Amino acid sequence: MRNDLRHAVRVLLKAKGWTTVVLVSLALGIGANTALFSAVNGLFLRPLPVDDPDELVRLRWTGENDAARNTTSWGYTGRTSTGDRISGSFSYPMFEALRDANETLSGMFAGTPTEDLNLVIDGIAEIGAGFAASGDFFRVLGVPALEGRVLLPDDDRPGAEPVTMISHRFWERRFGLDPAAVGTVLQVNGEPTTIVGILPPGFTGITRAQDAVADLHLPLRAARGAGGEDRLSDPTFWWLSFMEGLTPEQRALRRNQDRRAAPRLLVDSAAQGLYDASPRAIRQARMLGVVMVLVLLIVCANVATLLLSRAFTRRREIAVRLSVGATRGRLVRQLVTESLLLSAAGGALAVPVALGARELLPFGQAAPFDWRVLGFVSAVSVVAGVTFSLVPALRATTLELTGALKEQSRSVVASRSALSRTLLVGQVAVSLALLVGAGLFLKTVVNLRNVDVGFNPENVLLFSLDPTRSGYDREGAVGVFDRIGDRLRTLPGVRSVTRSQLALLSGGTWTSTLFAEGRTDDGVQSHMMTVSHTFLDTMEIPLLSGRGFEPQDQADAPRVALVNQTMARELFGEDSPLGRRFGSSPEERDEVEIIGVVRDTRYDQVREPAPPTTFRSAVQSPLGNATFSVRTDGPPGRLIPAVREAVRQVDPRLPITGVSTQAAEVEQRLGDERLYAVAYTTFGGLATLLAGIGLFGLASYGVTQRTNEIGIRMALGAQASSIARLVLGESLVLVAIGVVAGVGTVLVAGRLVTSLLFGLAPTDPLTMLQATALLVVVAGVASYLPARRAARIDPLVALQDE
Repeated sequence: MRNDLRHAVRVLLKAKGWTTVVLVSLALGIGANTALFSAVNGLFLRPLPVDDPDELVRLRWTGENDAARNTTSWGYTGRTSTGDRISGSFSYPMFEALRDANETLSGMFAGTPTEDLNLVIDGIAEIGAGFAASGDFFRVLGVPALEGRVLLPDDDRPGAEPVTMISHRFWERRFGLDPAAVGTVLQVNGEPTTIVGILPPGFTGITRAQDAVADLHLPLRAARGAGGEDRLSDPTFWWLSFMEGLTPEQRALRRNQDRRAAPRLLVDSAAQGLYDASPRAIRQARMLGVVMVLVLLIVCANVATLLLSRAFTRRREIAVRLSVGATRGRLVRQLVTESLLLSAAGGALAVPVALGARELLPFGQAAPFDWRVLGFVSAVSVVAGVTFSLVPALRATTLELTGALKEQSRSVVASRSALSRTLLVGQVAVSLALLVGAGLFLKTVVNLRNVDVGFNPENVLLFSLDPTRSGYDREGAVGVFDRIGDRLRTLPGVRSVTRSQLALLSGGTWTSTLFAEGRTDDGVQSHMMTVSHTFLDTMEIPLLSGRGFEPQDQADAPRVALVNQTMARELFGEDSPLGRRFGSSPEERDEVEIIGVVRDTRYDQVREPAPPTTFRSAVQSPLGNATFSVRTDGPPGRLIPAVREAVRQVDPRLPITGVSTQAAEVEQRLGDERLYAVAYTTFGGLATLLAGIGLFGLASYGVTQRTNEIGIRMALGAQASSIARLVLGESLVLVAIGVVAGVGTVLVAGRLVTSLLFGLAPTDPLTMLQATALLVVVAGVASYLPARRAARIDPLVALQDE
C-alpha cells in the first residue's frame, strides 16, 4: 500500500493541471454537502452539550386544556401523528406539584426564554437575550460555573436578592474575560441584579442543540410579564417548559405510568433540546439536500469522465505493466488508490469550503464541526472516490496488449467512449434541471418584489422601544413616545414619524375575533394594528372613504377604528361600513365605531393577499412598547446615528432594538425564495461549468483518438470547416440528448416545487428555453476549442504518427 501511495503521488504531481481540476471539483462538491450536513447535524443529530443528555426527558401535552387561560410558547413543538397541536408550556403551580410529588426522579427543573432584557452596564444601555430557570436547572444538567456559582433553589425564594449568571460570550464581549465580573451589579429591566457566576464556553442552553446560549440566566422570579404581573402565582398562565433527569429504566417506567394516568401527557427524549426542528427548516434542508446530492453526482460523473479520458494517455504504461507480469487486480488497486488519494485531498480541501458555505445557510450556522461532521467528510470522500474510480479503473485495464504497446496506438475499446458519453448526457440533464430551477426561483423573487404591498416601503427607518422594561408604566411610556416622536421630527431629512405596536411585513402577527353589530354569527377573524394618527400618512396608505384618526379621538372619547377593504367586506358585504359598529365579544357588538376604510395592504406575508385588518388608535389603546417608522428624504440608514442620539437625549436608559428599514423587512419575507434562487443559481452554474469541462475533455479525447482518421479525411479532400463541424456536431448531439432528458426530468419533478413558486408554473416554457440556450452556449464554447484543434491537424503528420 505504501508503494501504491508513493506511485500515486508521483503520477498525480506529473499531471498538475489535471489534478488541480479534479481537486477543485471534489472540494466544491464535497464541501457543499458537508456544509449542509453540519447544519442538519445541529438540527437533528447533535445532543445537548450537557452530562448524559440521553437521560433527559421533556414533558409536553396535547388536546383540550380548560386549566390554561393564557399560554405562551417559544420555539416549534410539532404535532402528534393525528395532527393535533403539541404544547410544551405549563404553569408554575403545576411545576411545583409535580416536583413535590417526585419520588424516583434524579431531578426536575423548569425554564423558559424571556423576552428581550433591557440591560444597563456602566451607564450604557443595550438589549440582552435571557433565560429564566428554576434553582435545580444547572444541578440536573450537570453544568458547573466557570467562575463563581450557579443558580440555586434559594434564588427563587420570595425576597431573594436578584442574581444572574452570564454566558461566556457575554463575559468576553462586555467584561473582557475579567474574573472580577463576578459580583458586578447591572440593571436588568430597571432592577439591580448581581452577577454570581459565569457559564462555561461549551454550554449552549437547552432550547436546541445548535442554538447560541442566552446572555443572562435568571431565576424564575425574574420572568415577569411586560406589565409586571406575577406569573408564578397564576395557575391559569401556562408558560414554563419542563425537563426531568431519568435513568433509562426510570424513563421507560415513567413513560408507561404517564400514559395510564394522563393519556394526553407526552413524555419523550430531550437529548436534543426542548424544541423540534420547524417545518420551514426541514423543507429548506430537503430542498438544499436535493441540490447538494445532484452536484456531488455531477462531480463524480465529471471526475469519472476525466479519468476515462486520462486512461487513454496512460494506455501504453498500463500495457507495459501487464506485459511484464502485473495482474489486472494489482493495476486496478493502483488506479483506485490514486483516485482515493484524490478524493481524500478533495475532502481535506472541502472542510474550509464547508466552513465558508455554511454561513450562507439559514439554519444550523452555530453548530460546531464535531466528530459526526468529520466522519461524514471521510465517508463521502471514500464513497465518492470508489464511485468515480472503479469503473474507469476496470475499463483502463481492459487492453489488447499487442495493439496497446504500439506507439500512439488507438486501441481503446468503444465501450469506454460509450460510458463517457453516457456520463456526459447525465451531467447535461442534471445541469439543465438545476438551471431551470434557478430560473424559476429567480423569477419568483422578481415577481414577489413586484407585488403591490399597498403602501410605500421605500425610505422608511424602523426601530423598536419598550420603556416598560426600564421602569415606566404604560402611561409613562406614552409620554416617552410622544417626546421621542417630537424630537425625531426636528431632525434634518425626516419627513414624518409614526408608531405602531408592530410594523407591516415584519413577521409579527396579532389577530382577534370581532363581532359586528346586526349579525348573530361567531365573529370574524381580523388582523389587528394599533397605530398613531400619523400612520396612514407616513406609510402612504390611501384613505378610501371616511376619515382617519383625529385629535378629538381622545382616550375618553367614543372608541373608533379604521378597517381595510377586505375587513369591510367580511363584516358588511357590499354595504358601506362607515358608522357601523363592532366589538370584541358577542355582548359588546356596538363597542367601536368604524370611521374610515383604508386600502388593503399586505400584513405579514408578501405571498398572501391582504387579510382582514382593523386599525385601533394608539391614543385610545396606549402602547407599552412600540415600533417607530421614520420616513426620510433619502437613504434611511444615514439617519441611524442621529436617531440613536435623539432617543438617548430623551432617556439614555432606553436601548433601541430592531433597527432596520421597511424595505429590508419586506425583503426578509422573501428569505426562502432568495435562498433557493441563490442555491440553484450557484450550483446550477457550477454543474454547467463541470458539464462544460466534461464535454471539453471528451471532445479533446475523441480528437486525439481519431487523429489518424481526421488525417485521412483531410488527405482525401475534406475541408477544415467540415472537420470542425463534424467534431462540433457530435458533441452537440450529446448535449441535445441530455437536454431532452433534462426536460423530461423537469416535467416529472416540477410538481414538487409548485407551492414554492409565485406567478409562474414549474414548466414555464420561457424559463426552460432560456436555461437550454445557456447550456447550449456553454457546450458550444467547450466543443469549439477541440473542434478548432481538429481542423488544424496536419494530415501528413497524422499519417506519419500512425
